[in-house]
Amino acid sequence: MTEVHAKHILVEHEEHATQLKRKLEKDEGEFEELAREHSDGPSGEKGGDLGWFGRGDMVKPFERTAFELSDGEVSEPVETQFGWHLIKKEGER
Repeated sequence: MTEVHAKHILVEHEEHATQLKRKLEKDEGEFEELAREHSDGPSGEKGGDLGWFGRGDMVKPFERTAFELSDGEVSEPVETQFGWHLIKKEGER
């Protein structure tokens, strides 16, 4: 079974996610730092680290995006019932 290792930043509003994505693109902070400072999710204190997960372990929009990313790539904002996510793929096995 294929698994993905990912980190994410979860925020309430799309605009906030877009601002954080811009900061990352401009090298105005590390993903893990921004997750600790801004993420509403419980993984925020761990730099957004979700560890390894397989298909069916996450909600569909999140899962689909995580599996489509290249290693090290950060997604555009993705909406789920939990809010807006920026997803960083760390690896696949």
